[in-house]
Amino acid sequence: MPHTYVVTGAAGFIGSHIAERLLREGARVRVIDNLLTGKQANLDILKSLNGDLSITIGSITEPKTLPALCQNADFVLHQAALPSVPRSIADPLETHRHCVTGTLNVLIAARDAGVKRVVYAASGAAYGDQAGDTKVETMSPAPISPYGVAKLTGEYYAAAFSHNYDLETVSLRYFNVFGPRQDPTSTYAAAIPKFITAMLRGERPAIYGDGTQSRDFTFVDNIVQGNLLACKAPRAVGETINLANGGRILINDLAAQLNGIIGTNLTPIHTDERPGDIKHSRADITKARDLLGFAPIVSFEAGLRRTVDWYRQP
Repeated sequence: MPHTYVVTGAAGFIGSHIAERLLREGARVRVIDNLLTGKQANLDILKSLNGDLSITIGSITEPKTLPALCQNADFVLHQAALPSVPRSIADPLETHRHCVTGTLNVLIAARDAGVKRVVYAASGAAYGDQAGDTKVETMSPAPISPYGVAKLTGEYYAAAFSHNYDLETVSLRYFNVFGPRQDPTSTYAAAIPKFITAMLRGERPAIYGDGTQSRDFTFVDNIVQGNLLACKAPRAVGETINLANGGRILINDLAAQLNGIIGTNLTPIHTDERPGDIKHSRADITKARDLLGFAPIVSFEAGLRRTVDWYRQP
């Protein structure tokens, strides 16, 4: 008998990839999204797979949308959020509503429905701009943006529910996820989709700051793999775990690699640094290896080429 999974935020970039993988593996999948940042086109992709899929258009900020979704479900993969540091600085209350209140609503509904485990999409933003070559889970959190604070609060709620109720939880701290379907058009879009789409048009990419800041860019398939492992890993219950490539890419080097892949020679434009941005972000993924059996299945370079190929499609 296939398991039943709930995926929140399934019209979004990461959520749609998780739901697609589950459907392709024959699972029963229930998804919810309010289409605030998610795309109907991503839901259409899921529909086209002709799997055991049910779709709810609604918000996790409304508790009444969740009980039926969680009833008789085995796992909840909670991806829904407002995933943007600049957006959280512009409107911290709205970020809190979606990332904190929404997460608490999901946990309560999962608890009340007898769900076995909730896997929560946490964020490397919880570390803030601490010194050190890598971010490891033993560091004290020090978020510097409302988004980082909100995602960290979700971790605390998840751990508290795991401790106090018969609900297993795992929090996975994502680091700079990229891949097909990531929206390049938003004011708050991530660097890779913005760079790729600009450079495919022959335009110079815009870099905030001097470009010496670094990121642990992680192809989306690796995040999907980590989520599925986290559903079943027995020693992961109640834990917070980094999920990333474990690498370090300078933003200037990212632009140079894209020039090589795309076949351009476009010099980046450097603009002012953005408030709330951190200088360096690299994950220690030892804990993910130990507790989840996780290892990246797609390298940064291979993922970058696959992403460029996707954006090249008409």
